[in-house]
Amino acid sequence: MSDVSRPSPAPSPVAAVIPAAGKGVRLGPGAPKALRTLNGTPMLIHAARALAASRAVSLVVVVAPPDGAAEVKSLLDAHGLPGGGIPGGSGERTDFLVVPGGDSRQESVRLGLDALPPEYGVVLVHDAARPLVPVDTVDAVIEAVRDGAHAVVPALPLADTVKEVEPAAEPGAPEPVVATPARARLRAVQTPQGFDRRTLVRAHETVTGEVTDDASMVEQLGERVVVVPGHEEAFKVTRPLDLVLAEAVLARRRLNDGF
Repeated sequence: MSDVSRPSPAPSPVAAVIPAAGKGVRLGPGAPKALRTLNGTPMLIHAARALAASRAVSLVVVVAPPDGAAEVKSLLDAHGLPGGGIPGGSGERTDFLVVPGGDSRQESVRLGLDALPPEYGVVLVHDAARPLVPVDTVDAVIEAVRDGAHAVVPALPLADTVKEVEPAAEPGAPEPVVATPARARLRAVQTPQGFDRRTLVRAHETVTGEVTDDASMVEQLGERVVVVPGHEEAFKVTRPLDLVLAEAVLARRRLNDGF
């Protein structure tokens, strides 16, 4: 019997879906949230580059506003992210594809999934409004999926005590506290969230109703979702103050890393 072991199969290729069809009303009037600029560059471009920095991600699908796919495609081209791809973390190229989205985040993610070629077995779903996620966080999520997890989310422990309340009937009215959950068991969830593709597709085919993230859909299937450490710089840019913080992070990166 030969002592030569068989080579391990190549890991499943990884694609990322960035739903970027939302309006971002909490940031106020103006461009859609994903197109707001940080240091002169739209958040969407920062987010796409962050995913492409991973040596494992070979395709990024950007889900544009239903009537804005051409505009988003031109934006990617203008910032050096054409369909032909850009060099990733390992020198390999990351391709980009733009598809029109739907009326809800869930529909937009599903349309992004529908656009993936069949060979992609691992899928990341990433908020365009988290433009500064470090590549180490992206890689940690991918590694956990490739190690066998069906769904993986990066998350951070909470610094604040959280209260469960009974929502007030009128805005601004006092709200009675119902419970105080144990903070040690709570995590603030970030993206990219990573999935075995078949599990995520099944979730989108099965789960209906409003959901806050794709991992919660997988939970509703009864599948196990696991957490890996997130990063403080992967925060979501939702309000004007977040833009100020994001600009400060970029300024620090330029000072420390030269970009």
